[in-house]
Amino acid sequence: MPSLAVSACTATSALGHGLDTHRQALEQGRSGLRPNDISQAPLPCWIGRVDGVEDEPLPAALADWDCRNNRLAWLGLRQDGFLDRVHAARTRYGADRIALLLGTSTASIGATEEGYRRLDASGHLPDDLRRRAIHSPHSLTDFVAAALALEGPCLTVSTACSSSAKVFASAERMIRLGLVDAAVVGGVDTLCDSVLFGFSSLELISAEPCRPFDETRNGISIGEAAGFALLERADAAPQAPRLLGWGESSDA
Repeated sequence: MPSLAVSACTATSALGHGLDTHRQALEQGRSGLRPNDISQAPLPCWIGRVDGVEDEPLPAALADWDCRNNRLAWLGLRQDGFLDRVHAARTRYGADRIALLLGTSTASIGATEEGYRRLDASGHLPDDLRRRAIHSPHSLTDFVAAALALEGPCLTVSTACSSSAKVFASAERMIRLGLVDAAVVGGVDTLCDSVLFGFSSLELISAEPCRPFDETRNGISIGEAAGFALLERADAAPQAPRLLGWGESSDA
């Protein structure tokens, strides 16, 4: 495959907002884990929770998509000048020539969980959560398409841990086949009870901060994050990092 330029990228996680904070955390050996303070029922474990998500309401024009997962997406999109880079690409190629491909396992299921906890006496969702836009696996990608004003192919990939890796492969194929000229790819997942208690039911969650590769490790710690990248043909950004290839399989 011809290489693609990764002409812009950004990341937001429990380590911080934007690439610089991640670089600093890695240099300092700083962890983003904290004792679990998000589940609705007690669960002794450590989590990677992103600070500030609850303080980031969506703009009024995007309020139908308001939920914690989409708030994290909005927070992530506004780091590292990413919105400006996508705007420039949209001006250069046209909104219908940029694909949007995002991976997510949770989407906005946290809002659906809240809705079921708050069902009224008739079994209906509360008024503030009676919004079809958020009770869907496609909620994230639909929201980001609206936030970025993109009109090209719009695809959600939900294949568990491989979700936000597979979108790079799908984007490369679309660009190589001439279906689009650029693609916004990435992924967003937020912590929710389905994830925490789901992994706990498999006895995979550690009650302590996880210790990868340690011979005495006893489980994993779950976190949340948002990451995005803009892919273009190599000649559009000659000095940018390159996507040189990808691989996929059907292994579990």
